[in-house]
Amino acid sequence: MKHYLVETEIVQNKALNDVYYLLEVRLPASQCKMWTPRAGMFLQIKSDAPEVLLRRPLSIAYYHKEEGILGILIQKVGKATHQWSQLPLGSMLNIIGPLGNSFTTDPAYVGKKPLLVAGGVGVAPMRMLAEELSMQGIVPTIFYGARNKELLVFTKEMESWGQLKIATEDGSVGVKGFVTSLPEWENEYSAIYTCGPRVMMNAVMKLAKERKISCEVSLENMMACGIGACLCCVEKTTKGHVCVCKEGPVMNADKLIV
Repeated sequence: MKHYLVETEIVQNKALNDVYYLLEVRLPASQCKMWTPRAGMFLQIKSDAPEVLLRRPLSIAYYHKEEGILGILIQKVGKATHQWSQLPLGSMLNIIGPLGNSFTTDPAYVGKKPLLVAGGVGVAPMRMLAEELSMQGIVPTIFYGARNKELLVFTKEMESWGQLKIATEDGSVGVKGFVTSLPEWENEYSAIYTCGPRVMMNAVMKLAKERKISCEVSLENMMACGIGACLCCVEKTTKGHVCVCKEGPVMNADKLIV
């Protein structure tokens, strides 16, 4: 898919909790219809902090095409993300996107009982995927794991699109433990999609392989360029080393070496 370098306007910058905030940016009017991002794709965003030299990759949580609004879930983990969290409305943000590939949503692949597994900031592409499937008349099961209930986001939207099951490490809501502890794993699923911490995705891929279920994962490797030039996002696969930003970030679990 073609990507663009654009100056976007911040129209919302909202703290969701102590860790995550939601950034909404508006594309220039001339760009709105040209952008057709899908679940799994990402942006490369520039920071004006003087000590931050490289762009940061961030997943797209949603896109409202008519208004040209991109929703971006951001975790505060460094100087760039802190700087963005302080930007006032009306500020301009330089982005490149949409980049990468997307999850497979062909009904023949998805089947009737898809399972989405989200953890941490990986809930962003899962939110977008749940919305896309819902628009096709498909009701997914969604497993969502977090450290505690305060760190859960997008739950109302996902409950409206699918069957949401939650696991928290402290047991403050849902099942106590990791997302792989949910009893609903015993149910049958037609396909599995996942994004989150690598240790979680490895566990999900293992469970999918044991049950012989097709599984797609959205990798969160660090990316500096987003176009396959810097080689910092290289992933070892069954077909050799590949750049996640070019071959992914969505990849079939069968191609990954866990």
